[in-house]
Amino acid sequence: MAVTDFFVGEITTELLKNLLLIVKKSTLCRSSAENLIDSINGLLPIIQEIKQTGVELPQIRQTQLDDFSKLLRDGYELAGKVVHSGRWNMYRNLQLARKMERLEKRVARFMQVTMQAHVLADVHHVRFNMEQRFDVLEHRLKAIKIGVDDKSGGGGGGGGCLGEAVKRMEEDEKWFENSFVNLGAGIELGKRKVKEMLMGEQDRGVFEICGIGGSGKTTLAKEICKDDQVKSYFKDKIFFFTVSQSPNVEQLRKMIWEKISGCNLHGYGHGEMLPQWNLQYQWNTKSASPVLLILDDVWSASVLEPLIFKIPGCKILVVSRIKFPPSIIDCIYDLELLKEDEAMPLFCHFAFGHNSFPRGFSQKLVKEIVDECEGLPLALKVIGSSLKGKPEMFWISAKNRLSRCQPVCESHELQLLERMKLSIDCLPEKVRECFLDLGAFPEDKRIPLDVLINMWVELHDIDEEEAFHILVELSDKNLLNLVKDARAGDMYTSYYEISVFQHDVLRDLAIHMSNRDDINQRKRLVMPRRDVNFPREWERNVDKPFHARVISVHTDEMREMDWFRMDCPKAEVLILNFASSEYFLPPFLENMPKLRALIIINYSAGNAVLHNMSVFSHLTNLRSLWFEKISVTHLSDSTNPLNNLRKISLVLCDMKNSLDESDVDLPGLFPQLSEFTMDHCINFNKLPSSICRLHKLNSLSITNCDSLYELPSDLGELQTLQVIRIYACPHLKRLPPGIGHLVKLKYLDISQCVGLRCLPEAIGCCRNLEKIDMRECPQIDSLPSALSFLESLRCVICDEEVFCQWKDVEKAVPGLCVQVAEECYTLDWLSQ
Repeated sequence: MAVTDFFVGEITTELLKNLLLIVKKSTLCRSSAENLIDSINGLLPIIQEIKQTGVELPQIRQTQLDDFSKLLRDGYELAGKVVHSGRWNMYRNLQLARKMERLEKRVARFMQVTMQAHVLADVHHVRFNMEQRFDVLEHRLKAIKIGVDDKSGGGGGGGGCLGEAVKRMEEDEKWFENSFVNLGAGIELGKRKVKEMLMGEQDRGVFEICGIGGSGKTTLAKEICKDDQVKSYFKDKIFFFTVSQSPNVEQLRKMIWEKISGCNLHGYGHGEMLPQWNLQYQWNTKSASPVLLILDDVWSASVLEPLIFKIPGCKILVVSRIKFPPSIIDCIYDLELLKEDEAMPLFCHFAFGHNSFPRGFSQKLVKEIVDECEGLPLALKVIGSSLKGKPEMFWISAKNRLSRCQPVCESHELQLLERMKLSIDCLPEKVRECFLDLGAFPEDKRIPLDVLINMWVELHDIDEEEAFHILVELSDKNLLNLVKDARAGDMYTSYYEISVFQHDVLRDLAIHMSNRDDINQRKRLVMPRRDVNFPREWERNVDKPFHARVISVHTDEMREMDWFRMDCPKAEVLILNFASSEYFLPPFLENMPKLRALIIINYSAGNAVLHNMSVFSHLTNLRSLWFEKISVTHLSDSTNPLNNLRKISLVLCDMKNSLDESDVDLPGLFPQLSEFTMDHCINFNKLPSSICRLHKLNSLSITNCDSLYELPSDLGELQTLQVIRIYACPHLKRLPPGIGHLVKLKYLDISQCVGLRCLPEAIGCCRNLEKIDMRECPQIDSLPSALSFLESLRCVICDEEVFCQWKDVEKAVPGLCVQVAEECYTLDWLSQ
């Protein structure tokens, strides 16, 4: 298609429609959208005139217009995102507004540089020497092309062993998914049958993929999502939800309905049932285009039935270990385990790094071990990884131990757990203990890396570097999955930007191995799934002390009378997972004199209020505190001094302006605090000045907090501070001049602070500063001259608008590398 066809074609019409919708809907993007409409409308008649002449464009000018058409295609996609962005997501809307402004500038740049309408018309009638008149245009178009198509990401560092582990994990997962669905005729047949079920003649239905845990059900379902025929049939309206053993059914039901209908259910409160007749009415008022809803990891009919929407065009694919009755399911596909010829290449990839036997290695021995995995893909993957690089004698021992695994009962899954246990038994002791700790976290939920590293450091007498090496070893052996966002992988990156996920079967294995001892003697006391009450087994043994070092509780709302007394003299880590708006902290916290890490995570839609805060006065050895989705009340009233607390992490918390009080004495409350982190917190405007008297603080991280507008003027008193992350705080307008007194500061991240107007001249006094990340700071258009004094500066990540100025600094600072980073942001992890 000629470029002129593009400009007068359907996509330009759709772009203009979206821009008109933006003018009506979005205040932040209205001005940019109006200017873009004027520019495009002014250009269209000229392009039409060119098209009607029938004269071929010279190659160079055809290329220029091709580049410009690509820019408008990107604009069409961006406008679609703006139209579908919810009003509640202020941060996302601010980012989209900035991108709209940049699009507007690039279009204006194209229009204003020689490419005026009279020149563009004349080019088809005048063919003499005009190349000089288009020199500037070519330069600008190249800049546009670089900005749109060839943006270079800048992570600012390789991330060391952790970054490499994440990369290897991504490559392995991609290989595993691609290879699994192409292993042989059986798998291909399964994929074809599931597609036939979904794309059959009936306009709705409920279908199921059923199979043993670790057999590849979820992998197959994800491949179905990516299949081109399926995507075309459902017109990309495919929605994937993980249900798990203990979901909040009503919350999940609302989320599903919002996705498949496009309607927001703001009018329904917590616990309020959705009337089915209303859903039917809302759906029938729209065209019933095909929708595929995938419900993964469903454990019971009582959970499944409320999630089934019987509406025209909606087909549901259920993924479960349980075979549901015909009254619920229209058609079932039983996923078979792998045959030997399918299992062998999968095992060899993880054991040897390629899909066949190495020369000289015993094929019989490999076959015997593969047979013991009984065709289970996850077992092949984990056991193969555990044997990689080991001598043949180790393989012989492993084969003998695998063959001695006697069935613990008739359950095939428990037999396989016993076989996979071998991969854990051969780990070094500390690595094995760290793996078993993973069972303390809820299934199908992300595990924040900060939480996990702190937990291991406190439990196993290791430092953070060793904890990271253990994490990498577990990742290399496919015993956990590392997932990062686009900014992670740098040595200064905050841990929460990398999350850990674990397969359900591996979590089952960790719990299975931890539960072998008598309940009062176990090292880990874990509620395997959410429940309304404590396990009866715990209550029956409450007359004796529990010697667990890790205790994990997963409930709904807990009131004072719901708890019973437990004596936990050896508990060092307590994980409280719940889903409610009110939560009474357990009284047995008073009986945990050795508690070092407390993790409190609320999985409900809103923030929770904690009661019984007085128990904190007994936590004299507490070193790490993690609050997630908690309403933090007046600190001075609710918290006694925690003299050993080193780390505080507040994620998705409602601060209730508790930090705005002038009488908040942070040094008095937390005299040993070294790391203070706040992420996605609301209702606080500024940090209290008392934070500047935390003389042991070396890391201050305030990220994604849109209400923060000011930092303390005496921030320079934090003489031990090495890391400052003020990332994505759009209302912060300046950095305090006192930042120049931070003589130990090594890293400064002010990226996505769209309101920040300048860097203070005093920053030139931070002689130990090694890295500055200031991507997407559009208001900063000039740099202080004192930056040339930063002799230790090695890396700067910035936008192209200030890149040239930084290049001048780069000439004055030996060893400095300046990068233009790709814009990136994501809130996907919030839904986990």
